[in-house]
Amino acid sequence: MRHMQTENNDGRTAPAALAEYSLVLLYLAAFAVLSFTVDNFFSLRNMLGLALSMSQVGMVACTMMLCLAARDFDLSVGSIVAFAGVLCATLLNMYGSVLIAIVGALLGGALIGAFNGAVIAYLRINALITTLATMLIVRGLGFIVSDGQAVGVSNQGFIALGSLPLLGVALPVWITALCFVVFGIVLNQTVFGRNALAIGGNPEAARLAGINVDRNRLLIFLIQGVVTALAGVILASRITSGQPNAAQSFELDVISACVLGGVSLAGGRATISGVLIGVLIMGTVNNVMNLTNVDAFYQYVARGSILLAAVLLDQLRTRRENG
Repeated sequence: MRHMQTENNDGRTAPAALAEYSLVLLYLAAFAVLSFTVDNFFSLRNMLGLALSMSQVGMVACTMMLCLAARDFDLSVGSIVAFAGVLCATLLNMYGSVLIAIVGALLGGALIGAFNGAVIAYLRINALITTLATMLIVRGLGFIVSDGQAVGVSNQGFIALGSLPLLGVALPVWITALCFVVFGIVLNQTVFGRNALAIGGNPEAARLAGINVDRNRLLIFLIQGVVTALAGVILASRITSGQPNAAQSFELDVISACVLGGVSLAGGRATISGVLIGVLIMGTVNNVMNLTNVDAFYQYVARGSILLAAVLLDQLRTRRENG
């Protein structure tokens, strides 16, 4: 079976360890430079805003990490975010219950994720085609449910979820931090996490080793759907409405963050600390561009360039490991 690495794997090579720490050092150096050169970047208000703006990408990056580690990926996460927000807002307006609205949205995300996983695992349809199709289908469902309009909410209890301060930090940031802790444990300390890496390293060898590859893939996508729907609920709370056109290009930000953090597109390699650094890099770049009033058109170019750079870095890592 192809060599697999987790952050607790003591047998990793020195170049791999150096690459991981060099990314951290590079980010810290860039952060220090930006703190002195960009007005208001290091202010408390901007730091709290930066953390909040990264929260949705951070949540979903934790589950996308597992998806990529198992040699799959999910292009439908942006559509799930939008659909979950619309569904949650619609249920909230219908029943007036925050609990019913949130549970309904999470169930919707679970069903979409399970559908993706079942099609990929049991029907053997490529993840690219499957999730590209569901990306369009789910986005369309969001427009159908909302009749093409934003679904506003006025329930103050629901709105508070997106901004409720806890020890001076907004609740979504704490939820994201919890996701990193939980999925870090899942990746490094559980059989499920080791199985995901084994499947990504070599699916056929994983089957021969007794791992139920299809069931694990289904479960990964189901978890992905639930966490992504939670991100959609929180986004709807923050913007006080369910927007069917929300989270455009969200999936690219999430995948870029994961790949920048060392998660291999070829599967079998992932670290939760790397994903965290990748999320911080993406969030910081977007934040600096907004602070310096970079035109939105140029922001698209910058984000696309980051995605391309992330893929090139992944190719270099893979060639180094195989060569």
